[in-house]
Amino acid sequence: MQHEIDKHWDKLLRISKLSNENLNEARFKLFTKINFINELLIPSKTWLAAELIVSSIDVDDSDFVALTKHLKGYLWTGDKVLYNGLKSKKFNRVYSTSELIGLRNKKS
Repeated sequence: MQHEIDKHWDKLLRISKLSNENLNEARFKLFTKINFINELLIPSKTWLAAELIVSSIDVDDSDFVALTKHLKGYLWTGDKVLYNGLKSKKFNRVYSTSELIGLRNKKS
């Protein structure tokens, strides 16, 4: 996640309309609320399964799928290519932002 934020830093600056200093402060606050998982704790079998799933989508997303599988959790992504690719491969532990908003609104 840290790498992804750095990779898209310019886009985050543009979209957020924050200064570099304010965005850095927001990142610091966000990271104090997140428990990062050491990727070495994810079994190699899980990594291989994740790489197989994303091989025809985007191999760079294998870490997100591996972590989701390892934690038996759900992946929230705004990446439409990843979302559609995972759904087409019957990987149903993935949500788009609009789906999460819909779920939140149902509960309200």
